[in-house]
Amino acid sequence: MKSYRDLIVWQKAIELVLKVYKVTDTFPDREKYALSSQMRRAAVSIPSNIAEGRSRSTAKDFVNFLHTALGSGTELETQLIIAKKLSYCGEAEYESTSSLLSEVCRMLHAMINKLEARS
Repeated sequence: MKSYRDLIVWQKAIELVLKVYKVTDTFPDREKYALSSQMRRAAVSIPSNIAEGRSRSTAKDFVNFLHTALGSGTELETQLIIAKKLSYCGEAEYESTSSLLSEVCRMLHAMINKLEARS
């Protein structure tokens, strides 16, 4: 069985975490413990749940963790939209982060569908 580190979706999710940290570094100081912190936690949750789910013994357990990762992705998407509307990030930062997030979420959906079809 492959390690979670070999999963492209996990690798892309790590890339997303780094991007979110970079974007939130530019947020106003008053957001340090608010939106910035929430976005970072949601982003970190995605690869963390992929990794934890991969270590489980059943596909059903793995799928549950992938659903949690997907939920964190939609949470992050909402927070990213809020950050853009508050002018905390520029259009280019928003688009590149949103695009990577969409790619990760599509990959999670595909993985969930594949695992559920096997069960």
